[in-house]
Amino acid sequence: QHALGSGVRRYHVAPVLCQRAKVAMSHFEPNEYINYEKLEKNINIVRKRLDRPLTLSEKIVYGHLDDPAKQEIERGKTYLRLRPDRVAMQDATAQMAMLQFISSGLPKVAVPSTIHCDHLIEAQSGGEKDLRRAKDINQEVYNFLATAGAKYGVGFWKPGSGIIHQIILENYSYPGVMLIGTDSHTPNGGGLGGICIGVGGADAVDVMAGIPWELKCPKVIGVKLTGKLSGWTSPKDVILKVAGILTVKGGTGAIIEYHGPGVDSISCTGMATICNMGAEIGATTSIFPYNERMKKYLGKTGRADIAALADEFKQHLVPDSGCQYDQVIEINLSELKPHINGPFTPDLAHPVSDIGAVAEKEGWPVDIRVGLIGSCTNSSYEDMGRSAAVAKQALAHGLKCKSKFTITPGSEQIRATIERDGYAKILREVGGLVLANACGPCIGQWDRKDIKKGEKNTIVTSYNRNFTGRNDANPETHAFVTSPEIVTALSIAGTLKFNPETDYLTGADGKKFKLEAPDADELPKLEFDPGQDTYQYPPKDGSGQHVDVSPTSQRLQLLEPFDKWDGKDLEDMLILIKVKGKCTTDHISAAGPWLKFRGHLDNISNNLLIGAINIENGKANSVRNALTQEFGPVPDTARYYKKMGVKWAVIGDENYGEGSSREHAALEPRHLGGRVIITKSFARIHETNLKKQGLLPLTFADPADYNKIHPVDKLSIVGLKDFAPGKPLKCIIKHPNGSQETIMLNHTFNESQIEWFQAGSALNRMKELQQKSS
Repeated sequence: QHALGSGVRRYHVAPVLCQRAKVAMSHFEPNEYINYEKLEKNINIVRKRLDRPLTLSEKIVYGHLDDPAKQEIERGKTYLRLRPDRVAMQDATAQMAMLQFISSGLPKVAVPSTIHCDHLIEAQSGGEKDLRRAKDINQEVYNFLATAGAKYGVGFWKPGSGIIHQIILENYSYPGVMLIGTDSHTPNGGGLGGICIGVGGADAVDVMAGIPWELKCPKVIGVKLTGKLSGWTSPKDVILKVAGILTVKGGTGAIIEYHGPGVDSISCTGMATICNMGAEIGATTSIFPYNERMKKYLGKTGRADIAALADEFKQHLVPDSGCQYDQVIEINLSELKPHINGPFTPDLAHPVSDIGAVAEKEGWPVDIRVGLIGSCTNSSYEDMGRSAAVAKQALAHGLKCKSKFTITPGSEQIRATIERDGYAKILREVGGLVLANACGPCIGQWDRKDIKKGEKNTIVTSYNRNFTGRNDANPETHAFVTSPEIVTALSIAGTLKFNPETDYLTGADGKKFKLEAPDADELPKLEFDPGQDTYQYPPKDGSGQHVDVSPTSQRLQLLEPFDKWDGKDLEDMLILIKVKGKCTTDHISAAGPWLKFRGHLDNISNNLLIGAINIENGKANSVRNALTQEFGPVPDTARYYKKMGVKWAVIGDENYGEGSSREHAALEPRHLGGRVIITKSFARIHETNLKKQGLLPLTFADPADYNKIHPVDKLSIVGLKDFAPGKPLKCIIKHPNGSQETIMLNHTFNESQIEWFQAGSALNRMKELQQKSS
């Protein structure tokens, strides 16, 4: 309220210019400066208050506190009010984020912000053809994002520019930055020593509006790295190993901080790979300390001035000696073996040497239909070089890939550079198809033709996420994640039973040979080739820019405010679905063909929970309508309840909402009349997204109470008139036979989040505060 009362800040005036040097955050914003002195001042205030050594994560997070002198700080408990340096949005989530920002009524963003067009390009024929097709199909959406960016002061990266996280690493991340992005893999920027956190669009709107952003004070898990990477072992194997240790929820509420002597054996882009896939263990973000490998990368990407400034403030960009972690994991890189994780979950870890035998035992297909390298996780120059080194050996013996093979460059800069340096030619010669600089098959944007839906098959990827049906919408596709070089080797062999460390291939001449461990430069010897210019600067004054949203559009829809809480308890709610087992954001709001509706809330709501398994019948997208007793699709049933004026709830299992940051998984149930989501536990981003949209994410005080609720019951949430932080709520379960029982529900709402619920949404609350201040 204080921030709004004093007026929205002009375009990022918050950072004070550094006295030692004025160094721009980015070439694209020459008048927006890195403010290490403010970071240093805040760190010193907090260190004096806490009177103990600080982890690197704490330094950067606390260094961005809105009020470091008075902010209550307790890991895992208190909510911090933070001032991030910048915002980044990918095109699928940017639509809803910008629609919400438009609804706020504010004239211009308060911090540097960018939009990146990477999600809406479907992999079909190859890079150029797919890009042309995407520009034609998505013209309306791209025009909306470009004009909204121009009007509100947001930089616009056109389709074909590359994947958001690679572009951030190349241009926007730097040691000590705090960046929030509307994509779960935003932590990729931790490879350059930044605190980069994935959020929903409503969180981004807070930051773009100049309002302090709230985050529960993270715990810090330390991963101590010793030894040195060598041979076939890659940075990807570090996070695959960590995922196996911590599982998909082991990092929830924590920052993963890598440290130790082994860090220096990992390239900057390798560190980014490790941080990127930290999203798969539920971590708030991941980070590495500033070192020479980062300095080298900054120099090669035209930011030597940032590296020089970081050198001056290096004591604030590494952890204090003697700092304490909430948990410590130690990994000896010299002993680490190449890993491959999956299928169906990114934490099912196997050494590559074991996967063939495990697959045969489990009945997983061992023949590999497609190998796919690239994505935001592994599309660096080094990744492409190591894959090309493997491919070159196969070509020398007259071999090509037995499996289909695709390559996704991470950015236009990477694409242009690997074309110039010959890597792309080698990968094509071995049988590869170079796709557009976009997310593509990693997020389900894949027009796959080599199998039929329902056909059991195996693919191997260098991606980060392998949930059921994610890549190709086929629930029988067994997807495994591993490093690009292992994907390449397995694609050449065509089988999971091949171990490149020990096994031999047969060349065209009939002679056996063994692949040597790949070696490649981490950065090009020449400068990076930037490729085509794909960036649109926001004009100095965008007030005259028109943003067009047609009332008849099927792709875009202006938002209407959600209804305000009526001040009463939520009584006699029906249960839309009781979910059995894993329920990711892919289950709640599917991607793939549904991406085209990300800017149209009513249309995309037709995918609500269509992938979730109903415990009543073991089926997806089939639930009982409690009013008609007929079974039908989940969205149709929700719409019927809404039409009849009946509120409803969802019952979920463990780690509900893991995966993507997509806030549509929260917007859709709210739009269709949902009020409460009750689970054993939530993934961090999804829980926040639900709160932002005025829903009640609640957890069973006793997880065993999950079994007391049946799909035919009615639920009442009691105690909302006295809703307060830390105070449990009661749930009265009414069974069809007339009996009742009461269970207790926990929540993590703080005072301002309770106000979001009462106002109907966080955006409604923002408008209330604006009205008061004016």
